[in-house]
Amino acid sequence: MVFFVGRIGLAKEKVTVYTSLETDEIVKYLEVARKDLPDLDIDIIRLSTGELGARMLAEKDNPQADCIWGWAVTNMEQFIPLKMLEPYKPKGVEKLEKRFVHPEYYYVGIDMYIAAFCVNTKVMKEKDLPMPKGWNDLLNPKFKGLIAMPNPVASGTGFLQISSILQMYGAKEGKEDGWEFLKKLDKNIGQYIKSGSRPAKMTAQGEFAVGCSFDFVVAEQKKLGFPVEFVFPIEGAGYEVEANALMKGAKNPKAAKKFLDWAISENAMKEYAKFKYGVTLPGIPTRPDLPKLSEIKLYPMDFAWQAKNRDAILKKWESLFLR
Repeated sequence: MVFFVGRIGLAKEKVTVYTSLETDEIVKYLEVARKDLPDLDIDIIRLSTGELGARMLAEKDNPQADCIWGWAVTNMEQFIPLKMLEPYKPKGVEKLEKRFVHPEYYYVGIDMYIAAFCVNTKVMKEKDLPMPKGWNDLLNPKFKGLIAMPNPVASGTGFLQISSILQMYGAKEGKEDGWEFLKKLDKNIGQYIKSGSRPAKMTAQGEFAVGCSFDFVVAEQKKLGFPVEFVFPIEGAGYEVEANALMKGAKNPKAAKKFLDWAISENAMKEYAKFKYGVTLPGIPTRPDLPKLSEIKLYPMDFAWQAKNRDAILKKWESLFLR
């Protein structure tokens, strides 16, 4: 879905920003940007992870975006060989953790999010379901039709979930075990949704027992008073880094660079940390209602492998599971 989130300030220097950040996040982040960037007129176009990439490809010969804000590194990597990104070293980048910054500055990471199950404890009790601890538990026939999962073609969260499963089962070594697991899991999926957050929100409303989603969305549902709990897969939770980049051929490069400078500033990072598990600027505390990162087993994601194999993975997923 495409929509305009807002326009900031007096029309002095215009910049068009594409993002796949969640709408709730964008609204809060832009409150800070409004104060910090009074000289910019910012058009925000929010698309899902997959839709953003499709839009960029469609506009390859005539880019409409000046910069990208908060898009999955796995997706960003694909656009470097296509020569659609322009290296840019934003002010303050030397303060960030180097492992999250592209060595040639094609993109700069800002935060990370982690795959998590949103479990509705009320539905679980009503249907006498066992609390899942990991992916394997979701194969239990009792969960048939009671699991919501993101469509990985549209959702970055969905892609990190299936790519982590494939890697766990040896896909990097050419094994097909991960696909066999996904076929078994598919038997219990009630709906594939073109959003990473909606599986959690629909589960919170009682439409499903388990929603495969990501960390802060589950925290938000819990904060709103819904009967939900976090579950991070014991096999290892997949995660993704969100990053920013300057578009090659940007119509407003000066304004885009100002925005990208702000987007890694301390003020911006403090806002990201209110939603995310971690930010790339050291020393910024994260939200207290999320489990400690040290308590979560993260799966060691191979972003380069994911980027290289993304199209093939999604094509196969569509052929097997698209409904």
